[in-house]
Parts: sequence; C-alpha cells; structure tokens
Amino acid sequence: MAKAKYLTDERGKKTAVLLDIREYQRFLQRLEELEDALSLDEAIRTAQSFRDYGEIRAELKQEGR
Repeated sequence: MAKAKYLTDERGKKTAVLLDIREYQRFLQRLEELEDALSLDEAIRTAQSFRDYGEIRAELKQEGR
C-alpha cells in the first residue's frame, strides 16, 4: 500500500486524500465485494424459502428463456 498524500486547507487541516489510481481501483473493487456480501447476507436473512437451482433452470427453459 502506498503512503497516502493529503490536501490541506490554509490552516493545515487535512481536507482530502490523494490515492494512486491503481490503489483507488483496488479500493473500489473491495467496496463492491463488500456490498455484494452484505446484499447476500440480507437476502439470506430475509428469505422466506429457497429453491433449487436446477428447478429454477428447468422452469426457465420450459418458459423459453
């Protein structure tokens, strides 16, 4: 991980962070993965029931999708 660089105001207070573009992209990827994991946790927590993948696939094929 690269050392973070900061932008400061006239009093020296940190106001923003500068990241290397690759580090920024890695950060975004990790954030997306975390959001996906949280969405999955929520879906599992609130699900009323689960259906077998094969059953769903057969139903979609039957419908022509």
